[in-house]
Amino acid sequence: MNLDDTVVRTTCPYCGVGCGLLVSPDGKGGYKVRGDKDHPANHGRLCSKGSALGETLSLDDRLLTPVLDGEACDWDTALAAAAGKFSSIIEQHGPDAVAFYVSGQLLTEDYYVANKLMKGFIGSANIDTNSRLCMSSSVAGHKRAFGSDTVPGCYEDLEQCDLLVLTGSNTAWCHPVLYQRIVNAKKDRPDLKVVVIDPRRTPTCDIADLHLPLQPGTDTILFGGLLTWLYQHGYGDTGFVEKHTENLRATLDAAAWYAPSLTAVAELCGIDEGNLRDFYRWFAQTDKTITVYSQGVNQSSSGTDKVNAIINCHLLTGRIGKPGMGPFSVTGQPNAMGGREVGALSNQLAAHMDFAEDDVDRIGRFWGSDNMANAPGKKAVEMFEAIESGDIKALWVIATNPAVSMPDAGRVRSALEKCEFLVVSDCMQDTDTMRYADLRLPALAWGEKSGTVTNSERCISRQLPFLDAPGESKADWWILSEFARHMGYQGFEYTDPLDIFSEHAALSAFENDGNRDFDLGGLHGLNKLQYDGLAPVHWPVTSAGESPLAGKQRMFTDGRFFTPSGKARFVTVNPRPPGRLGDPEYPLILNTGRIRDQWHTMTRTGKSPRLNGHIYEPFAELHPLDSQRLSITEGQLVTVESHLGEILVRARISESQRPGSIFVPMHWNDCFASNAAVDKVVNAYTDPVSGQPEFKHTPVRATAWEGAWYGFVLSRQPIDATTLPYWVSARRKSLYHYELAGHQAASDWSDFTREMLKLSDDEHDWIEFFDSANQAYRGARFIGGRLESCVFISGDYSLPPRDWLMGLFDAEEITRQQRLRLLSGIPGDDSEDQGAIVCSCFSVGRNTLCDAVKNKGLVTPEQIGEVLQAGTNCGSCVPELRQLIADTLASAEHA
Repeated sequence: MNLDDTVVRTTCPYCGVGCGLLVSPDGKGGYKVRGDKDHPANHGRLCSKGSALGETLSLDDRLLTPVLDGEACDWDTALAAAAGKFSSIIEQHGPDAVAFYVSGQLLTEDYYVANKLMKGFIGSANIDTNSRLCMSSSVAGHKRAFGSDTVPGCYEDLEQCDLLVLTGSNTAWCHPVLYQRIVNAKKDRPDLKVVVIDPRRTPTCDIADLHLPLQPGTDTILFGGLLTWLYQHGYGDTGFVEKHTENLRATLDAAAWYAPSLTAVAELCGIDEGNLRDFYRWFAQTDKTITVYSQGVNQSSSGTDKVNAIINCHLLTGRIGKPGMGPFSVTGQPNAMGGREVGALSNQLAAHMDFAEDDVDRIGRFWGSDNMANAPGKKAVEMFEAIESGDIKALWVIATNPAVSMPDAGRVRSALEKCEFLVVSDCMQDTDTMRYADLRLPALAWGEKSGTVTNSERCISRQLPFLDAPGESKADWWILSEFARHMGYQGFEYTDPLDIFSEHAALSAFENDGNRDFDLGGLHGLNKLQYDGLAPVHWPVTSAGESPLAGKQRMFTDGRFFTPSGKARFVTVNPRPPGRLGDPEYPLILNTGRIRDQWHTMTRTGKSPRLNGHIYEPFAELHPLDSQRLSITEGQLVTVESHLGEILVRARISESQRPGSIFVPMHWNDCFASNAAVDKVVNAYTDPVSGQPEFKHTPVRATAWEGAWYGFVLSRQPIDATTLPYWVSARRKSLYHYELAGHQAASDWSDFTREMLKLSDDEHDWIEFFDSANQAYRGARFIGGRLESCVFISGDYSLPPRDWLMGLFDAEEITRQQRLRLLSGIPGDDSEDQGAIVCSCFSVGRNTLCDAVKNKGLVTPEQIGEVLQAGTNCGSCVPELRQLIADTLASAEHA
């Protein structure tokens, strides 16, 4: 299929906002990506990551053929080997000796086949998804309260509310397009109040009327206190509670025990009592209130209780099922919701059914299977423990990287090493997980896939291909279906994703009669044209009514829930301490999460030079009080160590961090850095209900790392720095950028550099400078007058700025004066040094922005946008622009 002459309407492969895209040829052999103005999720907006998707389509690091035991092979050989090994293990040890570990990066059709194969025909529920790591506590909380995994509201509610509570969600960076919808709503209605609840002062606080920097792990106390306070002050909706809920009394009694008063809650949560009182009053007096929560709530050993503590407050006030009201879980991955729909979590079955006897029988009859799994399988952490112990002997990993993303990643890597047979389906030829694989299978990537995804508001969108399948790459549903055929199973004779989607829709409606929330009966039987042209639609989509494709934006509008009684349940929760408490040896609390311009383990975003401009190096952010106590300075390398292991990253000092806490991003791994995979130090404690790991609370210590030398390399060609104790690599413009450090200085820096850059002995166009007194070495290579590479080394970690040097690589010829400046490490004037990138969408640097503030009188982000465009696309840099303006004006005032 050649789609080069068309505009393709598809969806973004990043977060759970589910933005619509328009992709078309750029006339230069690549593709331009624009936001789809007709898509209800984004109305044409894109974040920095979505805008840069066209930069991530190269095939240079793609896996393009099956590889068995290190040798390329054809598909039949690969799948026959996999089927033979799985069959042998199942025959000897039973179906629970094999497992699938899948991903929210899959399309729903891929997910459906994987789940059907494992639970319906292999006969084990040992299939779990990396969504276990990000939203399974929300699933469990929904089911306890509503009797079903139902997101009650839609994105429009965030714009229609009068009070928006953002808790455990750095929306500005993690869901930027949704954040911009909130920003615009607040501009249109200045009375809209925003409360941010987060231990850190994140960029999301830029629009906050109130920030509550609670003590990590005290969310349950805060919302339990809110429940108590609302009830004590008569703010409950008595009619709604009596008619539509149950179990209030026991829930109130528990909350009154651990959160008896506002004063006690403020003390336990470490929040100013006056600020907490304001929040409680605003919540009490504002009918249209939405509470948005994400990983800061979910990723906890008590995440499910935190979710229910939030839902309890909305049930007490009757704020659910109405415009501008309700609890709202925002998911992390593009199709985490689709995985929930098909039952990809190990404790669920397809179409939002469970392991109740009736559900097992119903799905078995629908699939024509007499080998249905009839009990939950291993959740993610349990699964890898079982692999390490040898109970699970064969594992198939699909579209995810557990060697990096799982907690206690060192133990996970040990499990992968011990696994008798490991299959990895991925589009990338080299990931941390792929390095352990016995069988590597080349899968399609975004841009090549066809199917559907469901975003955080239950909106199903089509993902359409605009690229041909490269090499021998295949769709995941095809790989799994062919594997099923090799295993001898019937029922996988799919020829197109439409076949799968139609079956998925039919199952959702099978013997449903309105008893289950998930119902796509109105989408069953679509033809190819209707499927390819499917407009975004919220489920449920039933077959009843004049417009069967008109889905339902809000649930529970009639006050009926999916519990046996039809009433929502108040859930009694009790605060629990985190899985591992701190001690004097590990006095800091580690919090992990995302940064603005990177995604998961960087296999896609790491290819984009634009996205590497803002933050190109892993870091640990500490409060100034902690850095002073620990004698750690800005820019210094530090080890962050728990009882499990340690990582080595760059120190950042910021008052945005809460004292006693430390933040490290989750993205870096062994493909991009020497030792920065933060989950190697993260505890594997899990929520007892959801099985979700605790990524936000690991006791650690931070120690300054003293190297003998520090340096960086900018080169048009890659180098091998993997023998050094510290290295980080990033793609920048047309260059490879490396940050380096070592324990021992070289006896001859010239020889060291030449070997590192693989320069020949007769290299003529090479200049270098060495200052022995300051242990400073600089070298640069030219080819035909153009700068080819440069190296800067020092005995100190304070090195010249990198960004202006990158500008020299753009010149066709470097002048003599520029060569001298290069060796001195000092730019000639401001025009040569735009500074570190602030706006990734338009590549606008800090120095350029500061100059515009000082010399052009630009004093608002809007004015900067008019002149420099910065902040006018996704807007996620606007908080940084506002801070930069304030800092620049303050410096000018004191100059």
